[in-house]
Formats: sequence, C-alpha cells, structure tokens
Amino acid sequence: MTRPLTAAQRRVIDAADPVTGRLRGTESQLAALVKRELAFRHPRPPHDHFLTPAGHRIREETATPAASAPEAAEPAQEPARESSGVFAARVGGEEGIDAGPSRIREVHSAWQGLLELRRMTNPHGVVDRPCAWERTHLVQAAALALEAAGHRPAGADTEGYRVRATPQPEAVAVRGPDAGALRECAATLEQAGWQVGEHTEPRTGARYLLASPRRI
Repeated sequence: MTRPLTAAQRRVIDAADPVTGRLRGTESQLAALVKRELAFRHPRPPHDHFLTPAGHRIREETATPAASAPEAAEPAQEPARESSGVFAARVGGEEGIDAGPSRIREVHSAWQGLLELRRMTNPHGVVDRPCAWERTHLVQAAALALEAAGHRPAGADTEGYRVRATPQPEAVAVRGPDAGALRECAATLEQAGWQVGEHTEPRTGARYLLASPRRI
C-alpha cells in the first residue's frame, strides 16, 4: 500500500509553479517525490525539479477538490474564478478584463513556461505539440494559447473568444464574435499544436471551433 504524503511533501507540491510545475524544497523532500514518481529532476543544469502529470493531478486535487466534477458544455457556462494570486488564462466571460502591460507580461511568462514544460516532458523535447499537463487542463491550455497570441477574451459585456469544455474527450469548444475572429483563433491553435475543425451549432446555426491537442 502506498504511504500517504507527509505534510511537508504536500506543502512542496502545493507551492509548485501552477504552469511549469517547478518545485522548491529540501533535497530529501524532492528525492522522495521523485521516488514516488510525482516529480522528476531535469537532466540539465541547474537540475531543477518539476511535477510529473501525476504530481500535477495531486496538486489540483489539493487546491480545488471540486475540479474533478464534469463541466457543462453550454456556451453560457460561467468560467471558474481564478484563485487569488494564481495565474489563470482568460477563458472568456470574466468580469473586469485586464489588458494592461502587467497582464501582457504575465501571460507571456506563462506561455514561455508552458513551452518549457513541453520541452521537458514531451518525447525528444518537441515544443510544437501539447504536453500531458495541457491534456488534463484543456480549457486553460487552449485559452492560454489564444491569450498569449493577442486574442481578446470576451468580458462580461464585451465581445471576444470563449473557451468551454465539451462532452467529447480531449476537445474544447471555442466561440468568437464573428467568422473572421474564429478563423484567426483556429490559425493560432493550429500553430500551437492543436487540431481544429469548424462546426455549426444545430439549434442556433452559430459557428464554433472544436479543438483537440495534436499527438503527432
């Protein structure tokens, strides 16, 4: 039977960078997490430690116990509120959208961190397709790719993109204010390593994108 994590190990996991999974702790704490396959040591200097996908799942379960509940696929779904002090990409529909220089820097840093996570965890270090973390955080990953490319998310009363979960495995729906915006979002997601198709909502006739992380 697997021994439960110690309080110190949980603190190390909870304090990990939410995007890259970079860890800070004592050598013994980090070594214990590596042994449990919840972290790995990067082979290149400075040999930092990072969460594995299993470690990310534990961190998410600890931080947001309700996160495992299935998300509704309706376009009008309210996005989850981001926790205080923790970066979250704009999925569209949030109030008080900040598009100032500080937000731009924050998004750029998060995107660079995600590319580094791809390099460290994808086979052969490829960065042109999503990594395991993105496959378990589909809405946030797609929204980050869009926001980092300069697309504007919808606000409470402004137009923009909206990214939502769908009943389909490994797929998100992306909606935009018009056909041109949808095409631009599709191009961005394809460049970021997603497979994208355009579809029509049966009830309303509205066009939307269905995007899935590319594997090859």
